[in-house]
Amino acid sequence: MKKLLILAAALLTSSITFGQEEPKIKVTGYLETYFGYDFNKPSDNNRPGFIYSHNRHNEVNLNLGFIKGSYENGMVRANLAVMAGTYANANLAAEPGVLKNIFEANAGLKLSKSANLWLDAGVFSSHIGFESAISKDCWVLTRNISSENTPYYESGAKMTYITNDGKLTATALYLNGWQRMTRQTGNSQPAGGVQLSWKPTGKITVNYSNYLGTEGADSVRVRRFYHNVYGIFQLSDQFGVTLGFDYGTQQKVKGSSDKNEVLSPVAIAQYKINSKWAMAGRVEYYEDKNGVFIATGTANGFKTTGYSLNIDYAPISNAVVRLEGKLYNSKDAVFGREDQFVKHNALLTASFAVSF
Repeated sequence: MKKLLILAAALLTSSITFGQEEPKIKVTGYLETYFGYDFNKPSDNNRPGFIYSHNRHNEVNLNLGFIKGSYENGMVRANLAVMAGTYANANLAAEPGVLKNIFEANAGLKLSKSANLWLDAGVFSSHIGFESAISKDCWVLTRNISSENTPYYESGAKMTYITNDGKLTATALYLNGWQRMTRQTGNSQPAGGVQLSWKPTGKITVNYSNYLGTEGADSVRVRRFYHNVYGIFQLSDQFGVTLGFDYGTQQKVKGSSDKNEVLSPVAIAQYKINSKWAMAGRVEYYEDKNGVFIATGTANGFKTTGYSLNIDYAPISNAVVRLEGKLYNSKDAVFGREDQFVKHNALLTASFAVSF
């Protein structure tokens, strides 16, 4: 951690210039505390294994806190953010050493003087999904199941092109794997993906992202192909709707044409009562019959519908207090409660988030 802080300080105090513009250095931060109560009362105080954000039961804790330094001079840019919290503990458990504390670490070079074409490399936010690790930026306090079980972060390189009018963004990615900073042991194959984002107006965003890679050591590796489509529609100043659909396949065994499937539709509606108060509701369904991401050992696998409802209060523009109720209803009894398994899981979560 000490080395990371020294590196961050060096980034922030740098006076090197590469282009004609004056370099712009910014320091920003984010901190979110939360309390979650799982009515199934897990004995170890951990929520179900497919939950990675706001995943602790019956305690006040830090979900995510980070400090970030950014540098840009028109031709070169860099970002470095170090973090702590239960989000980091759950999502980066497999990462080695101090990498567990990296939220973002990347550098980019503009490849054209006339076109908005960038090459970035390092650790950056995932190109899949519309809900990020920064809960304050999401319409609902906690994440949907598909967001929890697709990458929050990625490591590799990406090339991004944005049209002059800013309406179309196209990104091609070369990745070390599915939410990995370091390559999976024994796997020699890189992964990749594309993202296409179209914003015809300031109130509409339509996005398609995909991922193609392999899981497991080379001798047994299976191919994973994942698709994510969503649209965000701000129908009025007060009311907005987000619609998303995820579909993924993974080979059952290496060399086989047989595949396991995962699918998940989700719909969210948000209503802004006024400048300080907002409400949002979410309905989602997640199906993973063969345990690609969520293994259950039951006859129907993981087939779960989720319902969420939250209310937000923002006393100032950079802070929000949130309360959410959530219910999962599964076809099979997949949720642990005391000494048995049940089909339902209910959760109440409160949070306070500040950005600066």
